[in-house]
Amino acid sequence: MVLKNYMLFLVALFLIFLFNPATAQGIDIQPPSQPLSGPGGLDYNHSQIITYSYGQGAQQYWIFEPNSPKPDSAPLIVFNHGWDATNPLIYQAWINHLVKKGNIVIFPRYQNNIFDSSDNFTQNAIYSLKDALKQLQSGDHVRPQIDNLAIVGHSAGGLISINMAAQASSAGIPLPKAVFCVEPGKSRSSEDQMGPVMENLSNISSNTLLLTLAGDRDDIVGNSDSKKIISDTPQIPDENKDYIIMVSDDYGSQPLNADHLAPLAVWNSNNFTVLVNALDYYGTWKLFDGLYEGAFYGNNREYALGNTSQQRFMGLWSDGRPVKELIVQDKV
Repeated sequence: MVLKNYMLFLVALFLIFLFNPATAQGIDIQPPSQPLSGPGGLDYNHSQIITYSYGQGAQQYWIFEPNSPKPDSAPLIVFNHGWDATNPLIYQAWINHLVKKGNIVIFPRYQNNIFDSSDNFTQNAIYSLKDALKQLQSGDHVRPQIDNLAIVGHSAGGLISINMAAQASSAGIPLPKAVFCVEPGKSRSSEDQMGPVMENLSNISSNTLLLTLAGDRDDIVGNSDSKKIISDTPQIPDENKDYIIMVSDDYGSQPLNADHLAPLAVWNSNNFTVLVNALDYYGTWKLFDGLYEGAFYGNNREYALGNTSQQRFMGLWSDGRPVKELIVQDKV
């Protein structure tokens, strides 16, 4: 389903490019490129990635470890994919970014196919995390810093991420210090729906740094779960959580479309990327970098929280015009 939507999106993107006013007038106004440094930036600590795969079916998972140079230990990030987006290549450019910054990334498959019941998704992801921790404690792996855990997820993976945080104590997994729910949804509100049930979020630690993000053109899951996650975590102080709206901008020759596919970051071994642009560099990537760095090290949280200029800033078009800023709220 995701790949089908992805192909339709490419066709739509091509048509938008053809009929964009800037294109028609022969004006080549480019979106911002990746910043050289800072959250979302190119200042990587490692140049290579080592990949492992374990398990089968819905309990398969991948581990991505930083290398060149290889650290003795590294913080741990769980990356939960969207519905049926079970191949990490769909998010690989973002995963690579996180690993080269110096993190171990675990990518649970949690879902064998689109017919799997979502009732098992969170438990499958928890199983993968537990098993990955065992694997990482042996052999030639980079050792995980289990006190530095962050969780990020897109779409259904956004719900799984917040559910993992809610079940952390009872499930015997490390408490995540940061959780980023990117366009989460749709949680099940009746028996005829397919999405995961949202857990009791009052069980999440009050010390967690939390972000939810909705795209202004996301017509697949909308913003209801992004808001609900914020409203259902009153134990987390307002200064430690934000609800964010990512805003589309059609100004340049390559429009920035904040729809449900915007967080995808397709990559292959030839360094060919699709759907990677300023919405990633200054949006999802920057926000999550600032969030986990703030949680782990006390650095750069102004890029993720507080409705600051650094948090809202989305870069400049090639003619110097600012890209439309993020909209940030701590109350919904």
